Amino acid sequence: MNSLETLKDDYLVHCRTQKELNAKTIKAYRIDLTQFIDFVTPFDNPFSKESLTSYLAALHTQYQPKTTKRKIASLKAFFHYLEYEDLLLQNPLSKMRLSYREPKRLPKTIPANTIQLFLNTIYHTYHQTDSPYQKKSVLRDIAVIELLFATGMRISELCNLKYPDIDMENFSVLIWGKGAKERLIQIGNPQVISALSSYISAFETEITLSSWLFVNRLGNRLSEQSVRFMINKYVEQAGISMHITPHMFRHSFATLLLEADVDIRYIQKMLGHSSITTTEIYTSVSMHKQKAILVEKHPRNWMEVNER
Repeated sequence: MNSLETLKDDYLVHCRTQKELNAKTIKAYRIDLTQFIDFVTPFDNPFSKESLTSYLAALHTQYQPKTTKRKIASLKAFFHYLEYEDLLLQNPLSKMRLSYREPKRLPKTIPANTIQLFLNTIYHTYHQTDSPYQKKSVLRDIAVIELLFATGMRISELCNLKYPDIDMENFSVLIWGKGAKERLIQIGNPQVISALSSYISAFETEITLSSWLFVNRLGNRLSEQSVRFMINKYVEQAGISMHITPHMFRHSFATLLLEADVDIRYIQKMLGHSSITTTEIYTSVSMHKQKAILVEKHPRNWMEVNER
């Protein structure tokens, strides 16, 4: 059999050329598989139950459940490839009982009134700015946040949008998600459409030259880190005390739609989740809010009833 290093390299090529995975995913696979290979090198058989049990125990000791789960998923995918290519008789993890003890974490959302304050702050900044350069920069910031919240897309998906991905005639955006899966999201709010139209008009030259939808001051692709810095800037200007991340707009998009009685299956498709189980985490957030509403605002709380 070829060496594990060679098999790993062949698998990563397969991931890039056949599965068309993005560079970030392939990098994570490379890190996880290299770690596995380094660990099992002293063992006579790297696929034996002994070597795998020792490796899994080491993962559970060193990492949080979520990270451990990801590293095991990388290994399972690698073994599945080797099995498919007849380089392994059977996936050695298929007969092992795997547990992750992953705690259930509720997504962190932004209250609707805080989002409104945040948006008002950006628009106010735009109207109060006299400098043409600053005005143009804030216009881009408005378009970024409006689109992020309007579609629930991931920040990486937004920053990787190309100009042809947005259709301003039909008011829709084509999003390329994980595993090169695509989904089409409609843009329904007139203010969001107006913000995008104004941005595209102001940045027409930069967009045409770069082909990216969102560009920085050098005309290159706008980075995820730049969006995070931008959000932090307006959070501070608005006097908002909570820490807000780009992904929280995605969580808020899903939770607020669910609270508005939108069918969870529609939300699943809009978020690009392969499994409804992933989307169902938002029902827990919704129920948490429901409890708070009933505890604090139910009219029974104000009724004076003589129990005797």
